[in-house]
Amino acid sequence: MTYCVGLKIERGLVFMSDTRTNAGIDSISTFRKMHVWERPGERVVVLMSAGNLATTQNVISLLNGRAKPLEERKAAVLETPSMYQTAKLIGDTVKEVIHDSSPAGQKADSYFNASFILGGQIRGSEPRLFMIYPEGNFIESTDDTPFFQVGETKYGKPIIVRTYDRAMSFAEAVKLLIVSFDSTLRSNLSVGLPLDLLFYEANKYKVGVQKRIGQDDPYYRTVSEGWSDALKNAFKSLPDFPEK
Repeated sequence: MTYCVGLKIERGLVFMSDTRTNAGIDSISTFRKMHVWERPGERVVVLMSAGNLATTQNVISLLNGRAKPLEERKAAVLETPSMYQTAKLIGDTVKEVIHDSSPAGQKADSYFNASFILGGQIRGSEPRLFMIYPEGNFIESTDDTPFFQVGETKYGKPIIVRTYDRAMSFAEAVKLLIVSFDSTLRSNLSVGLPLDLLFYEANKYKVGVQKRIGQDDPYYRTVSEGWSDALKNAFKSLPDFPEK
């Protein structure tokens, strides 16, 4: 299991993913789930993955191979004319990998499932954010749905829904996502540190802050401990249930 979030705000896009993968309680590993393609001045493409690790790695490998200037290459992440076409390329690649991996063909409940969050900007259009499903189809974020989650989503969603503001700063968005991830980490052992963070500022066409956040990160510890204390204080401030 994993947890990834892509968030759209007025200033741009914010991405965060965990790095834990497990195939049982005695088989836990760390793998990067955030992948970035950048052509400074022209485009930034960020892809986060959740699901079967072999599937996601195969998809990323194919996308990386197709990004090379081969004479007879298929459409490449760095060559697509729009983010929509990038989403279509990745969706088609997901379908191809799952179909080739599963003898029974592609099914919604396939063991080889993988989901993706895609975001970025190509010069000539606005920053865009997509959710790509195992079936290869995808949807785009809107004002009504300004963020996407994949993986273990239920524990971290309430704080985002309650607190998100399109006008928030990058610093506020990172704080929000850390609280969301901290809530998930405390509730599900299949999601774990370190976390990968990236934000992209609209119309910059280059990666902004990109950082790995570990257990000993002072800001993470401050927010995690502060959020726990704030919840306890908020609970104590509520009136007790009347016994009579």
